[in-house]
Amino acid sequence: MNERLIFVTNDDGYSSRGMEAAIEVARRFGRVVVIAPETVQSGMSQAITMYNPLYLRRIPREDGVEMYALNGTPVDCVKMAFDHLLREERVDLVLSGINHGSNSAVNVLYSGTMGAAIEGSFYGCPAIGLSLCDHSADADFAAAVHYCTEIVRSVVEGGVSTPLCLNVNVPVGGVDSLAGVRVCRQNRGFWREEFYRHQDPRGREYYWLTGDFVNAEPESEDTDEWALAHGYVSVVPVHVDLTDYARLDDLRRVLK
Repeated sequence: MNERLIFVTNDDGYSSRGMEAAIEVARRFGRVVVIAPETVQSGMSQAITMYNPLYLRRIPREDGVEMYALNGTPVDCVKMAFDHLLREERVDLVLSGINHGSNSAVNVLYSGTMGAAIEGSFYGCPAIGLSLCDHSADADFAAAVHYCTEIVRSVVEGGVSTPLCLNVNVPVGGVDSLAGVRVCRQNRGFWREEFYRHQDPRGREYYWLTGDFVNAEPESEDTDEWALAHGYVSVVPVHVDLTDYARLDDLRRVLK
């Protein structure tokens, strides 16, 4: 039996701690090839680079992991892997992450981590976006590595049908303090942004974006937000069909 080929990327940059945590998970399941952005690409969603050249450079490592840095987006990294670097090989699994910060609820639409995972699923192999709900520079990835390893094992050994894309979020806490894994649905909610206005030393106005997440269904117990708030690792299966099927008949009636 051929060794599995695991492709890994993220949106925090090739040198991030979450990248190393994802590699730690991936190495348990096969040969690892990494293409990740040169710099942080958070919030890039499905963005691709069309009007600037892309530069791919090899990052020397001594652990057998084949790593490259790309001056593009997370989705650029996936396309570079499947359509160029690994074009003649079969990729068995795509891992994207482990991201600093949650990608639950509507964040799945903004996330570069999930953008890469979704893109990976287009190539017909399982793809998993991995996130830890901790933005701190010294975040502890131990629980994320533990639970992500178990989830990856279940996917690669459990015969789950493809294409498959999972959005996995791990709450803050130690391995023994978390409640376990919970398969759930995406929470309905939205962000309400606020722009803070400032002036630079030359008197020019500039803005910093901030905001708060509004949970539209805080009492629902089958969502990723509820799971994370109660100490569970949330696992949401994701697909890209954005059709609002409930509105089809109404629109057919109105738009004759």
